[in-house]
Amino acid sequence: MKPQLWQIVRFGLVGVANTATFYLVYLALHPFLPYFAAFTIAFLLSMVGSFFLHTYFTYRTRPTWKKFLLFPLPNITNYLVQSFGVVALVQWVRLDSRIAPLVAALVAIPVTFVLSKIVLTGRAGTPAPAGQHGSVGVDQLDAAAVRVEVVEK
Repeated sequence: MKPQLWQIVRFGLVGVANTATFYLVYLALHPFLPYFAAFTIAFLLSMVGSFFLHTYFTYRTRPTWKKFLLFPLPNITNYLVQSFGVVALVQWVRLDSRIAPLVAALVAIPVTFVLSKIVLTGRAGTPAPAGQHGSVGVDQLDAAAVRVEVVEK
């Protein structure tokens, strides 16, 4: 199987684990908080776990503070898409507020994959070669003309 396909499979596995974590936290908070507050808290908590799973497992790169601070960017998009979806499904479609987050999450998956890959690896194209783990290999560096002058003693 191609490396890109394996990366998508790993992304999906992390997504399932992250969604399960989010949903369990959401259901635990749902009886005590308004549904949107429970949704927001569960989303933020699961995002931290998602960062570490995606850096180590999905994209096989090192976590850094910079990546951690940038990681919310794709998740803000995810949050906005899911938030709108949850509110729309509960308010307009009258879907049960315990089910709406799962339905809304399906819409945000492709966008989150591309954006998180850019943040965690620095590119949206193919994954880093095995053993690179987010670093740049010699064959990836641009060749620059270097003037060499021979000086005789």
